[in-house]
Amino acid sequence: MKKTLLTLILLAASLQASAAPAFNADQEARIQQLVKETLLNHPEILAEVAEKLDRQNARTSQQQMEQVIADNKEFLFNDPNSPRIGAKHPKLTLVVFTDYNCPYCKKFDPYMEQIVKKYPDVAVVMKFLPYRSESSVTAARDALTLWRTHPEQFLKFNDILMAKKGYHDDKSIEQAKQKAGVTVTEADAESMETIKQSLSVAAKLDIQGTPATLIGHQMLSGWVPF
Repeated sequence: MKKTLLTLILLAASLQASAAPAFNADQEARIQQLVKETLLNHPEILAEVAEKLDRQNARTSQQQMEQVIADNKEFLFNDPNSPRIGAKHPKLTLVVFTDYNCPYCKKFDPYMEQIVKKYPDVAVVMKFLPYRSESSVTAARDALTLWRTHPEQFLKFNDILMAKKGYHDDKSIEQAKQKAGVTVTEADAESMETIKQSLSVAAKLDIQGTPATLIGHQMLSGWVPF
């Protein structure tokens, strides 16, 4: 029955695509009626077709993501301008796409330090996607500049920025600098280039929001409990 249905569907599709139909009007109407009756009598066929399409789409999406990862491997995992914590020679690297104004990122960020403490073979790389406001860009650029100039000061500054409830503004970012005792006077040009590259790779990975975490070749979207 399933083979019959698929044959009928293919025939119907070919009729619509062909400039010179192989069947007359009565035959076309009969084919359409048979397809309709088959679907009504066997609705599970549609579920099976939908499931198969979902699997095919998932495989295609996974293959596309793996290709993007392969094409951008150095930037994702080994970029010296992207902050990282954990193992120097990790068995697994988590790439976290984050935003200092994202409330779920603020809940998710403390897990990263917990993970590298619990699993010493793991490293975490941070990529900033300043989606939410101009202050997202400002905070990210300051954090990236600090990482380039004084990497030992980064984590404390990062934790203070993430601890603030609500959105940052220029005043709250300056207060975070003072509280962390960091020495960032002006964001460097390299920080913006790093952000642009992060945004470009995120778009290719079809990341719609933050946080998003790349674990191996799997993408974990959003916040989840530790």
